Amino acid sequence: MAKKVAVCLSGCGFLDGSEIHEAAFTLLALDQAGAEIHCCAPSGVKLEVVDHTAQKPSGETRDVLTESARIARCEIKPLSQVNAKDIDALIFPGGFGAAKNLCSFAVDGADCKVNPEVESLVGDMLEMKKPIGAICIAPAMLARIVGRKNIPARLTIGTDANVASAVNQMGATHCDCPATEMVADETHKVVSTPAYMLAGGPAEVYAGIKKCVDKLLEMA
Repeated sequence: MAKKVAVCLSGCGFLDGSEIHEAAFTLLALDQAGAEIHCCAPSGVKLEVVDHTAQKPSGETRDVLTESARIARCEIKPLSQVNAKDIDALIFPGGFGAAKNLCSFAVDGADCKVNPEVESLVGDMLEMKKPIGAICIAPAMLARIVGRKNIPARLTIGTDANVASAVNQMGATHCDCPATEMVADETHKVVSTPAYMLAGGPAEVYAGIKKCVDKLLEMA
């Protein structure tokens, strides 16, 4: 039977939403593995909208769910309608949206707060011992959640010393990892890969995400 996997997006565009390569490669790897994909995202106004040509805030106002639907192509649900009991695994592509719209890590670092809907779903997945994947900067968000639950899950964002220090400060355990690999915490069923936190191009990103997704499904 196909594994049901929720893919939680955070907008559209690497500077203010989901990193499009990472999101698309996640969907591709899941589809290649025969998983049943359920895209979702929290509703609400993005922290900021960035003009990606100038790489500066545009001053616009956009909704996270509406922007995420640009990537999903399939049906996408508000995160509030996703229940841990109905899925086998959960995965978060990266992009600054994970650190701006799913949590406040981009602004507050190790003192960040997590979107309540994200924290609730991740908490339920941890309690039910269902696997969770996190890509690029998304493990920083996950570190905040597991740390609050006193779960020293092993995570990676690559090799960035400052972000790795924040991950450890929040209560998770950071492990250095190249972009083409992933870190799997078998005990807590958490898997992560650095992607564009470290990768030099799409091929490296896909290699790491494919391994991350395959391990996520194995854990499920």
